Amino acid sequence: MNAPRSAVAMTVIMCVAESFSMSGFAAYTTLLPQFQREWTLTNSEAGLIGGIAFAGYMTAVPVLTALTDRIDSRRIYLAACLLSAFGALCFALFAQGLWSALLCQFLIGAGLGGTYMPGLKTLTDHLEGTSQARATAFYAACFGVGSSVSIFVCGYLGRVFGWQAAFLFGAVAPVVAALMVNLLMPRGRTQAAHAASPALLDFRPVLANRATRYYILGYAVHNFELFGQRAWMVAFLVFSATLQPGGMATAISAATLAAIINLCGPLMSVTGNELALRYGRQRIIFTFMTVSGLLACLLGFTAGLPWYMVFAVMCVHYALMLGDSAALTAGAIGAAPPDQRGAMMAVYSFIGFSAALVAPLSFGVVLDLAGGNRSTWAWGLAFASIGIFGALSPLARWWHARGG
Repeated sequence: MNAPRSAVAMTVIMCVAESFSMSGFAAYTTLLPQFQREWTLTNSEAGLIGGIAFAGYMTAVPVLTALTDRIDSRRIYLAACLLSAFGALCFALFAQGLWSALLCQFLIGAGLGGTYMPGLKTLTDHLEGTSQARATAFYAACFGVGSSVSIFVCGYLGRVFGWQAAFLFGAVAPVVAALMVNLLMPRGRTQAAHAASPALLDFRPVLANRATRYYILGYAVHNFELFGQRAWMVAFLVFSATLQPGGMATAISAATLAAIINLCGPLMSVTGNELALRYGRQRIIFTFMTVSGLLACLLGFTAGLPWYMVFAVMCVHYALMLGDSAALTAGAIGAAPPDQRGAMMAVYSFIGFSAALVAPLSFGVVLDLAGGNRSTWAWGLAFASIGIFGALSPLARWWHARGG
């Protein structure tokens, strides 16, 4: 089959495949309230299960993404999709509580570690300049699309057919993604001479590059807020519904509202990158990071407002969080030498998702310590705990301006 050569065709293929590959990614967080009831999980245990997927991601991403400098990235993508599918299938068939869920979530996360950044490298290997930056923006934005599809479909399947059906969906769609990438995308670019390249896990050249180092740190702050919010979004909406007059439920389920909120991200991610191209990358990144962090510090305290106001605030916050996403990723890729791009993506993703691992757990711990998930004060402090770093980012900008 002839592989497409236009930037648009390749971007569409990789974005669609990305959405399919993430089918099981948000299944657990979408159904978190149900799992807490059935398995009698504490908030800390629930947060640990939500975060362990990123431990799997962090374990896999340094090796699998760095290997894309040496091995056709399509092969890495295929193996990782099969791993995601296996993890979701095991969750559907065997998960019965904390420990079995931890193992299955770990496998799902490891699969994501071999698809997200290797998929981006598969795309960007064939592009340069502005077309590369724009393709990166759309690809990064489709992480939100994939999350929304996962939340909406898994929420529906879990509600109608049981949570096992949601994870069976998560086992099938990654196989479709693997077939798309391996049949429709051209071969990835690899180093011609392995002997002249650094050792596989020698990331010192990446860390020594000051231009990429700041993007890496910024991505960690971005992910800490983003994935802390994503992991607890549905649970927070459920709590807010209990505070409505007479415990009034909304006409739309919490999972559907969360999927709609996630759809606010892709447009803002692409818009943020376009603004960065026009007005300066650092200015746009710090602006979005600061404003979203400040709003996160207030978000949890809005739980008692009318549900449509809570929903609107969450939409605005989510859009602001995603405003710097593509700008960060495109900036990091553009600042990395082509022969170090896979290694840079490995470090970028590893450090960024280290923050994603910690965020759901730290959110749950704060929620428990501050009074539990029936306390508005506790929810307020939990959201503030993930927004504080973004709110303080002007200090980082000042330090960077001084040459720190």
